[in-house]
Amino acid sequence: MDEIREKYEYYKTLVTNRREEFASLMDFVENKTAYLTAPASTRYHLNREGGLLEHSVNVCEALLRLREALAPEISVESCVVTALLHDLGKAGVPGKPMYLPNTPTQKQKEYGIAAPYRMSDRLTYLSVPVRSLYLIGPRFPLTEDEAQAIVYHDGQYVDDNSSVAAKERPLLLLLHYADNWSCFVTEKTEKKKK
Repeated sequence: MDEIREKYEYYKTLVTNRREEFASLMDFVENKTAYLTAPASTRYHLNREGGLLEHSVNVCEALLRLREALAPEISVESCVVTALLHDLGKAGVPGKPMYLPNTPTQKQKEYGIAAPYRMSDRLTYLSVPVRSLYLIGPRFPLTEDEAQAIVYHDGQYVDDNSSVAAKERPLLLLLHYADNWSCFVTEKTEKKKK
């Protein structure tokens, strides 16, 4: 986890044009939400403490590589902001994390199907991307492209995203691919190594 934290701290330094606003946002994120300790999912990728941070760093790394190869005209800052914050909604809100440790039933234990985490029932329903914008918006000025990338980063895997089909901006396309690459390649490879 030390290596993940080092990368995370480094990536934050790449936000230079909106440095003060970003520092203020990240102070809120790190100290008022479960961002640093939340899992990335309840039962799928990185479903362990700190998984969300690790996933965000993985996405940032992949997105910066894609940017360099395919779209160097996109700012590094926009890549860092969207990669680190695309799943911020998974941290929940202050005092109410989205994911809680799960206490499996006896039947779940017997069948080996118990998820390590469960969704909290104390939060008003918002999709993860919408909750991300809810947390970011009052504290940090996103560009339209950054907002689009965060809201629609799951691409056409989510029915609600059909409205953006064929209207995706390059940052969204790169973030979507970086997120998928991280989930389906990087994080599966890391799991096999352990």
